[in-house]
Amino acid sequence: MRALLLKALGWALAASLAVPAAAAPDKRQIEDTMKRATRFMVEKVATNGGYVWSYLPDMSRRWGEMEAFPTMIWVQPPGTATMGHLYLDAYHATGDAYYYAAAEKAANALIAIQQESGGWHYFGDFGGEASTRRWYDTIGKNAWRLEEFQHYWGNATFDDAGTSESMQFLLRLYVEKHDPKYLPALKKALNFVLDSQYPIGGWPQRFPLKNEFSHHGKPDYTSFITFNDDVAGENIQFLLYAYQALGGDARVRDAIIRAMNITLVTQQAKPQAGWGLQYTLDLKPVGARTYEPTALVTHTTAANIKQLLRFYRLTGDKKFLARIPEAIDWLESVKLPADQVKNGRAYPTFIEIDTNRPLYVHRRGSNVVNGEYYADYDPANTITHYSSTRAIDVPGLRREYDKLIASDPATIASASPLRAPQPLPRYFLVEETATSDLNTASGKRSPDALVKSLNAAGWWPTELKATSNPYAGDGATTPASGDFSRTKVGDATDTSPYETDHPVVGISTGTYIENMKVLIAALGQ
Repeated sequence: MRALLLKALGWALAASLAVPAAAAPDKRQIEDTMKRATRFMVEKVATNGGYVWSYLPDMSRRWGEMEAFPTMIWVQPPGTATMGHLYLDAYHATGDAYYYAAAEKAANALIAIQQESGGWHYFGDFGGEASTRRWYDTIGKNAWRLEEFQHYWGNATFDDAGTSESMQFLLRLYVEKHDPKYLPALKKALNFVLDSQYPIGGWPQRFPLKNEFSHHGKPDYTSFITFNDDVAGENIQFLLYAYQALGGDARVRDAIIRAMNITLVTQQAKPQAGWGLQYTLDLKPVGARTYEPTALVTHTTAANIKQLLRFYRLTGDKKFLARIPEAIDWLESVKLPADQVKNGRAYPTFIEIDTNRPLYVHRRGSNVVNGEYYADYDPANTITHYSSTRAIDVPGLRREYDKLIASDPATIASASPLRAPQPLPRYFLVEETATSDLNTASGKRSPDALVKSLNAAGWWPTELKATSNPYAGDGATTPASGDFSRTKVGDATDTSPYETDHPVVGISTGTYIENMKVLIAALGQ
């Protein structure tokens, strides 16, 4: 989730100017700033207790990952559940009941849009089904590069950690005071994770299962076993928290064990001992969106190696370490020559099965109607919204493996939540704050700068570098003039978000979260 949150926070960049070094603000100043900023978000920005990612100051336009209707709230981080976690962190740091009440409002918003299955979609729309369908028929289906929004399945998704974060937040809120009113929604969410898990241990991207959206000749990918965006890892984390907090349910433990094992059985044979983004039910790697070809994937392989190291720490079972050297050797085998490495990105994203050759993704056309993606062996002129190369710390993975393979399994797993009951973390977000943020007295995000830069209305002015074309009708069948092969947006009908050279100043949920984390940390937690 942390990586997804950092990715999403790229939507905004704080616009407050650096201030001269000064004495650090006292506790009262920090708490007053936190309260003013929070009152604005809760009382002026929220929609029925929920949030999107960014807003124009007059609220005339707003965005989650894509432009949203005024009746919508976003589930993907940094959305409504992220805000709920932040409020609980602030409550723990201050003891101020206002933050707990704000967390309850966020929870109530999530419960209101929770699906009958128990999961969540990328967003919820308080305008009802007709409003949601109108959004898909206009903004959604014209987002050329965001194929996950081009079709309305009507079910819930594990993609981008939204469902996982929402489940974790509801669990955390329930554990806080054991208020029974949150238990029905929490049980629904837990059953959703258990019901959607395949017997072999993996999860689909969406559930209940549907297979209705064949796109550019590719099958509907949403029922495939999914590793992309750490679907399995996020669900395991929620199940671990639930196992700790709800009494050691045997069903939950079984689901955790099966989920860990799916990583083992999907690793490919030597010499290509890596993983793909997704798998068919007969455990063959398969592509997903049209710019994700059927291939082995280097960053997914690195993520799964990290998960196996984690599973060993949870269980003390060295079966999770057994084939890590093969995976590391494979990553080293596909590393680019030094003269082809740019910005530390030494590993091609996609590697062709059998040949071990890098695959590079390109696009042609100008919009979702006339455009298409394709893959070949040419590293020139690749798409920019999905990186063709990755920075992976392979030596670091090997060092961690060497350390763990030499360890005593019983000692390693002695503190595992599968063996010893543990409380939930007291803070979910604040611990991510870098200490350098607090130690740089003249920095833009030092506590002193944040106290001074909150404006009179109660929000931190933020350059909204991401924007999108307003819906202007469906795209034409003939490409518009121009080269859109390396842009993040196509012609004027493409509703995909992109970074603008002329950002406007607005309200950012992500900026509020990041700044509040610094201020909470400054209180000493």
